[in-house]
Amino acid sequence: MPDFVAPEVKKFVPWDYVVFAALFLVSASIGVFFAVKERKKKTSKEFLVGGRQMTCGPIAFSLTSSFMSAVTVLGTPSEVYRYGASFVLFFLSYTLVIIFTAELFLPVFYRSGITSTYEYLELRFNKIVRLAATLIYILQTLFCCLPDYLCPFTNDIVLFFGFAVTGFDLWGSVAATGIVCTFYCTLGGLKAVVWTDAFQMVVMVAGFVTVLIRGTSLNGGSTKVWEDAHAGSRLNIFDFDADPLRRHTIWTIVIGGTFTWLGIYGVNQSTIQRCISCKSERHAKLALYLNLLGLWTVLVCAVFCGLVMYSHYKSCDPWTAGFISAPDQLMPYFVMDIFSSMPGVPGLLVACAFSGTLSTVAASINALATVTFEDLVKKGFPNLSEKMSTWISKALCVLYGVLCTSMAAAASLLGGVVQASLSIHGMCGGPMLGLFTLGILFPCANWKGAVAGLLAGLSVAFWAGTGSFLYPSPPAKALPLPLATLNCSVANSTALLPTAPPTLPPHRPWLADAWYSLSYLYFSAVGCVCCALTGLLISFLTGPNKGEDIPPVLIKPICNLFCFWSQRLKILLWCGVQHDNNISKGNPHQIPGYNPEENSYTNMSRETRL
Repeated sequence: MPDFVAPEVKKFVPWDYVVFAALFLVSASIGVFFAVKERKKKTSKEFLVGGRQMTCGPIAFSLTSSFMSAVTVLGTPSEVYRYGASFVLFFLSYTLVIIFTAELFLPVFYRSGITSTYEYLELRFNKIVRLAATLIYILQTLFCCLPDYLCPFTNDIVLFFGFAVTGFDLWGSVAATGIVCTFYCTLGGLKAVVWTDAFQMVVMVAGFVTVLIRGTSLNGGSTKVWEDAHAGSRLNIFDFDADPLRRHTIWTIVIGGTFTWLGIYGVNQSTIQRCISCKSERHAKLALYLNLLGLWTVLVCAVFCGLVMYSHYKSCDPWTAGFISAPDQLMPYFVMDIFSSMPGVPGLLVACAFSGTLSTVAASINALATVTFEDLVKKGFPNLSEKMSTWISKALCVLYGVLCTSMAAAASLLGGVVQASLSIHGMCGGPMLGLFTLGILFPCANWKGAVAGLLAGLSVAFWAGTGSFLYPSPPAKALPLPLATLNCSVANSTALLPTAPPTLPPHRPWLADAWYSLSYLYFSAVGCVCCALTGLLISFLTGPNKGEDIPPVLIKPICNLFCFWSQRLKILLWCGVQHDNNISKGNPHQIPGYNPEENSYTNMSRETRL
């Protein structure tokens, strides 16, 4: 391979640091504002769920901001650059996810009056299932926030955004992010998290739009960018290959992507906590559907950024030429390349990536504090005063802020940890999705089936995920598109670099090219389906639940969808649950929590509903 001459990499100027610092300052100020504004409201409910009086607009912004993580900002354009625009098919997955969440999961959670989603599992099954799911969620969230937290700090990105470009200190950046997140979460609670997310979403969208406008104008306009993408096979979107080992096809994205994102939206505490904080179920549903518009906007921006990058580097790929050491550096390299003469704008784009980090970590800290307080602390100390409950909630925010920061600092020294943690969500989220699906859709499921299903789902998902990490799928299943270096400048030196002697390929067991090569998007689906099927089987073997003690508000049987022609059959398949006939007849006016004036359910205590 020839030795290419890398172009000069520009450095940050003072205006870039000013723009970047402003992000942290504004985020911290929002926490101070809500700490002062809400100082007279001292209940834990006000702190953890905003008094359950939030409106749909801020919640929609907050949900979208959490989705727009640093991985999205930096990773998705690089994905499109290397593999093509098939990533845009995720708009189908997002649509299905929001519909299922808004129409299936949210109504059950909202009407049961819970604060933690794992309260539902105790109401539906028992304390053992709730405790197991709570502990899994805490571990899952601590590890799953690491990819987003560390994305600006990993060695490859720091080489660019850190030492080579900005001069930022690694440990200073980790500490600053952790301190700011913990600060405004602890001071302002959920309201501070939601409104800070809204601000950070504006920053991220502004960053994307700025890159799109500048990159498109430098490369001959949108028509020329589109022509270059077509010539480079980046617009071959629809791949109907049914092979589950293929990384991205229409089936893996739509089916696997739906299961994966349902684990994030449908039953995840971070999302549901913000939805149940809305003052009515109608506002919560509207927030989800408005969020869908935000998801589509972010997805389109990220995909077009990848196409613009390809048009810019179609004849001299920085990664192949050795100008950068990893594909994830493409986006920051592109930013510094096209904005080198515009002081302050690179700082905006760095702030864009860090906004995703702040939003994701802040939401995780708040959700972890809520789950720990509701599922562990209150169960052990049920007679805590409101004042003490609020102080404990704030202390938990500080604790988890310190834990996240410490884990990020430690993991930044271990390159493999980040890659491994990206798969943990699918491996844990799928079985958790299966557990909630079992409880909501199948009244016959009992607690023994729930525990067995959860264990089986986790075992199978971790088997597949761990195997894929140890034995990565061969490149033939990923099908990266060709990249060129035709117009890169070649160094004058003709000296040849020493080459390593050829080595034999490592031994791969037969499962490595079959089960372990399963598309990463199917990890969640495998865990979910395994959990549900095992749970149903064990429930029938140990005696299916007859449903006499199940409040009807806790279930939404699948028979409601598939037996719509027979009211008698639907009642039979409710498995003995003494549901109100008004529910089956579509007359909710006599159901507790229904507000005829708003034509929606409103927040009220769980005791009143059940």
